[in-house]
Amino acid sequence: MAISRIIANITQYISEAAMRIFGPNDDAYPATGVQPFTGEPYDKRRDDTW
Repeated sequence: MAISRIIANITQYISEAAMRIFGPNDDAYPATGVQPFTGEPYDKRRDDTW
């Protein structure tokens, strides 16, 4: 009885890991892509020098 319970626990552990690896993503990352440029272009005449 104990051996069958151990085998069942091992099988469940491995199958849950496989489902997590190969299952659909559950990430909540924001959508990314090309972002518009909102800065000012470089102008050598107005360059700040230290």
